[in-house]
Amino acid sequence: MAIFIKHMLAASVLMRLVASAYSVAEKAAAIVRKVMAGGDLGIVEKCGANDLQTKADRLVQMSICSSLAQKFPKLTIIGEEDLPSYDVDEELIENGQYEEILKKTCPPQYSSIKEEELVVWVDPLDGTKEYTEGLLDHVTVLIGIAYGGKAIAGIINQPYYNYEAGADAVLGRTIWGVLGLGAFGFQLKEVPDGKHIIITTRSHSSKMVNDCIGAMNPDAIVRVGGAGNKVIHLIEGKASAYVFASPGCKKWDTCAPEAILHAVGGKLTDIHGNSLHYNREVKHMNSAGVLATLRNFDYYASRVPDSVKQALVP
Repeated sequence: MAIFIKHMLAASVLMRLVASAYSVAEKAAAIVRKVMAGGDLGIVEKCGANDLQTKADRLVQMSICSSLAQKFPKLTIIGEEDLPSYDVDEELIENGQYEEILKKTCPPQYSSIKEEELVVWVDPLDGTKEYTEGLLDHVTVLIGIAYGGKAIAGIINQPYYNYEAGADAVLGRTIWGVLGLGAFGFQLKEVPDGKHIIITTRSHSSKMVNDCIGAMNPDAIVRVGGAGNKVIHLIEGKASAYVFASPGCKKWDTCAPEAILHAVGGKLTDIHGNSLHYNREVKHMNSAGVLATLRNFDYYASRVPDSVKQALVP
């Protein structure tokens, strides 16, 4: 315990926040599983049948935002769900910090960041539609941390990782990363050279999305839900490019995955190749879509049709 307190006192604000967010994400995953096990998902439509909110979305956002705000009161926290402010049930609060993160040295460029300079982007349940349909491996909890408008750290929890391994399987895992330090909780793998496997949206497809993918001469197209899930496919060698040539994706979808992807040398931008910005005043929509790869970004960027670029204005 004394060693843990020493690590905690010595740790920078950023590393303490990442360590807390890790524990908060694990708590969030438990809430997601509990709601599903209870059978009543409490589904409401926000802007149509493909834009849903469940009881899990609401409880997880309250848990994440309240837990982090209690410990880091000067943070700016932006969550996907528009929820009223009221007292949160104490059982939703997570006060723990993942000790292994506190043992790591903060990258020097971030060691003196102040709490009030950080913006946290929260997607309590990325892949809500898939969650309601029982496609549980698509679902993630996303906590992204930005500084100076740039995604610098991220936590992705997969509540149902390993769920097909049998009744005795241990469910869930948490992947985390910090720029300049690396990313942890998974095995980094690349798609074989020369293979072009495109991962894209499952429920928000369009002619423009398909035209853009077709121009890249894919060997295979994988359609799944969730931005977090798609980036995990990139870092685990199951896809070589994530292409979404459409507005619709939001900053809370991309902040955490971008930070983790960039921490292992990948790249995530809009469809024009422009960096995404995550400062507190920025608009929430990624109006010009998303293009992401672990390697060979220029190959895919060079094949985006001009018609798509003209249609998607940043």
